[in-house]
Amino acid sequence: MIKYLNIRSKQRNEFIDITAEVEEALGESGIKEGVCYIYVPHTTAGVTINEGADPSVQRDIINSLTRLVPHDLGYFHREGNADAHVKSALAGVSASVPIEAGKLILGTWQSIYFCEFDGPRHRRCVVKFIKG
Repeated sequence: MIKYLNIRSKQRNEFIDITAEVEEALGESGIKEGVCYIYVPHTTAGVTINEGADPSVQRDIINSLTRLVPHDLGYFHREGNADAHVKSALAGVSASVPIEAGKLILGTWQSIYFCEFDGPRHRRCVVKFIKG
């Protein structure tokens, strides 16, 4: 089963918690055991799994990526979003989570984040469940 999540970002760099949407899609799938793959089909966005309890963690990650990869550094790519491409490459565009007893096996503090690096935009995220 494949589910497409529609995501609308509001800022240039933003982490959007999609955990609840992925869990809802899992419930709709009826799959009890297997793997959930999350894939972002965009070159200036990504996905990560990290702390969901303290929003300052997402701000710290975004601030660190911005320091590592500034927006205006004289890149060769002239569209004005070269930094977003680099941040996407660093974050990655896919993640996987085991499924057991119909639930995602995430750590106590973990959440799934869509990572926007070239917003605001309307995006899609692909979620695929593989029965195990």
